[in-house]
Amino acid sequence: MIQRIIHAKINGVEVEVPEGTSILDAARGVGIKIHSLCKHPDLEPTAACGLCIVKIAGTQKMPRACATPLQDGMEVTTNDGELTAIRRTVLELIISNHPNSCLTCGRNGNCELQTLAGEFCIRDDRFKRYVADLAPDHSNTSISIDFTKCIKCGRCVQVCQQLQDVWALSFLDRGIKTRMAPAGDISLADSPCIKCGQCAAHCPTGAIVEKDETITVWRALRDKEKYCTVQIAPSVRVAIGEEFGYPPGTNLNRKLYAVLRRLGFKAVFDTNFSADLTIMEEGSEFVERLVHGKGPLPLITSCCPAWTDYMEKFHHDFVDNFSTAKSPQQMLGVMAKTYYSEKMGIDPAKHYQVSLMPCTAKKYELERTDEMFASGYQDVDVTLTTRELARLIKQSGLVFDEMPEEDADSLLGEYSGAGTIFGTTGGVMEAALRTGYFLITGENLPAEAIDITPVRGLEGVKEAEIDIKGTKIRVAVAHGMANVGKVMDRVRQAKENGEEIPYHFIEVMACRGGCIGGGGQPYGVCDDVRRQRMEGLYQEDRDHELRFSHENPEIKRIYADFLGKPLSEKAEKLLHTKYVARKVYQK
Repeated sequence: MIQRIIHAKINGVEVEVPEGTSILDAARGVGIKIHSLCKHPDLEPTAACGLCIVKIAGTQKMPRACATPLQDGMEVTTNDGELTAIRRTVLELIISNHPNSCLTCGRNGNCELQTLAGEFCIRDDRFKRYVADLAPDHSNTSISIDFTKCIKCGRCVQVCQQLQDVWALSFLDRGIKTRMAPAGDISLADSPCIKCGQCAAHCPTGAIVEKDETITVWRALRDKEKYCTVQIAPSVRVAIGEEFGYPPGTNLNRKLYAVLRRLGFKAVFDTNFSADLTIMEEGSEFVERLVHGKGPLPLITSCCPAWTDYMEKFHHDFVDNFSTAKSPQQMLGVMAKTYYSEKMGIDPAKHYQVSLMPCTAKKYELERTDEMFASGYQDVDVTLTTRELARLIKQSGLVFDEMPEEDADSLLGEYSGAGTIFGTTGGVMEAALRTGYFLITGENLPAEAIDITPVRGLEGVKEAEIDIKGTKIRVAVAHGMANVGKVMDRVRQAKENGEEIPYHFIEVMACRGGCIGGGGQPYGVCDDVRRQRMEGLYQEDRDHELRFSHENPEIKRIYADFLGKPLSEKAEKLLHTKYVARKVYQK
């Protein structure tokens, strides 16, 4: 069906857009900015803030551009003296219910409300300030809420309910007393929250932020008794540059290695290495189930801690289908405190491991189960998000752009292109299929088949059938928790009806786009940014000499010297975990 094209004018500029396009999106498409606080590219319009009002010739009404479709022949005015005065008043009213604590706010310098207040030159309180007396919620291990800073835009509630299907956040009360809070007005820790951090990533103010632990890391680096090491997740390298003026997707891993050494870390590892290690364990687990029947199918990936938490709460009937392989973060942590410490003569009790992750849920993962202490100590001591890493660098005074390019430390630093693409939706599946093909056939995928494109992209659920020399492998990839139920329900229905299972292997990532869109990544994420970050990872994979996890020489060495083989008794003890059914609401 051919989509109808709308012809209109915005500020005298001729505009042609598909029918149904909002005035806000049409204006942005021709480089015209309409101020807004509630509308985010990921979300449906709510018209909550009232800033995006516009004028339309022939009517006295001032509709909200985010929720008003452009129509044929419309002549829209987005800016004039009257509209500016109204927007200033709307901002002043919002600010009158907002605390004046910018200097101590986690979003200071990166707050959408603060930016607009500066643009509109709001320097005095024209309306009497009334800020609700609401205590903050610091109960969660990953994120904190300051209810007084909420502007009731609704973004966090939309993300939590519609995109993530978690329903941990909601609006309570009515009228002037309306407020955002965990559902049921309980603490965030007692709610269904899965710590994914998408609420914080989409919040325009400092109402929801990650728990900042940069001070904790500085203390560890100052402690002469500690041997501090650090690991860098795949997607951090293609997002950190946004905090320093680089385009999204710029791969800065080698600059990161250099700056981290100058911050005082004694060794810099790469989580891509342990992504390869994860593939060896998870890929072997898949082959054991597929070929030898040792466990139920489909096998479901377990690298995402927010998904792990969600599964244990909402889909715990699939516990036996979950891969027992730990995430790359945890695998590197335990290898650092066992294998690396043994090789380097380091007391593991003094080995302090920091991980740099795109994800707020990684903070929760550190103490999720007893298996996260498999080394005899906490395997990873502290996690910083990409945003926290940027603060750490800025606090140090080091000029990121002037850093040289260096390599990661050996033993736990070399990686394949397959390890790199872990950072994007479909990447775990693609890496696992590359190695799974080898484990089943004894041969590598031919060069023209290495890129498994059906599992790539931003479609919410991706399905594919992979032919491994006559064996048809049906796979599914879901990202964004609201898409997961569709996949799980299809498997449940097949089981209940005694039908053939629709998939052999399922990958799930909690956040849209996978880790490149994680809740701890730089603010301002949208699909265009996600695609650029994705391409940065795929480009490194294409450029990499090694593109199979099983060909990583350091992976071969760690099995020969320490683990024996995938799924060995030692590997099971150090690199695997277990899952249990959890209550949705904690009491």
